[in-house]
Amino acid sequence: MTASPAARHPYLSPEGPRVLAHRGLVTPDAVANGLVDNSFAAVAAAHAAGAVYVESDCHLTADGTVVLFHDDDLRRVAEDPRAIADVRVHELAELMSDRGGLITLAQALDAFPDVRFNLDVKATAAAEPVGRLIAPHAERVLVTSFSDDRRRTALEAARRAGATRRPATSPGSATIARLLAARVLGQRRRVRELLADLDALQVPERHGVIPVVTPGFVRDAHAAGVEVHVWTVNESADMHRLLDLGVDGLVTDRADLALAVVNER
Repeated sequence: MTASPAARHPYLSPEGPRVLAHRGLVTPDAVANGLVDNSFAAVAAAHAAGAVYVESDCHLTADGTVVLFHDDDLRRVAEDPRAIADVRVHELAELMSDRGGLITLAQALDAFPDVRFNLDVKATAAAEPVGRLIAPHAERVLVTSFSDDRRRTALEAARRAGATRRPATSPGSATIARLLAARVLGQRRRVRELLADLDALQVPERHGVIPVVTPGFVRDAHAAGVEVHVWTVNESADMHRLLDLGVDGLVTDRADLALAVVNER
């Protein structure tokens, strides 16, 4: 990358490649024991396996607690049709008690002080509370969202809450679409503008039939001092291929396998 180490956000120091444990780590054995992703046990397992980075998702409960939870309802995890936004935190804790345990964002930041959290703001109502909670931890948090509005709201809330620096950030899907279009049209200045004030591009390798992560995409990101993190990569062969391409991070359900791949290179 062309950015100097001094210019790199502390979240991304030292240089990678990085393994981002997607929703923590839930091995096949853990699944057989009833544990689910984004639980306290999943985050603890990722940490125990050696993952420095944990990717998770943020929702807001009915009584205003930010919880690490991917879905906007409980159907997949607990066969319960209620939305997270309609459930109080003590009810959610009870439901999660035999599924690995509920983990709130405040608990995650407190219980795992040496973990760097990659937070996807899933709900509009969660954006401001997320920003306030991460303000004291801005050096070890990256904020992202499919919605750039939610992402920017969380970043601004962190600033207002006294963050001494901006948390790291990766853009939403609209910005990624604009970036891809600008690259196709050869709009180099527009590409640079879109990459300004970003720390990472967290993207799938492909969007349907459209390739996203290409050698040119990686070069353009690196020329702007921006990392490329690819999701969700679970096969060792794909991990090696993407790292050979020059990507900086792998978002994976199998952090244990990805760490082994990175360590053997």
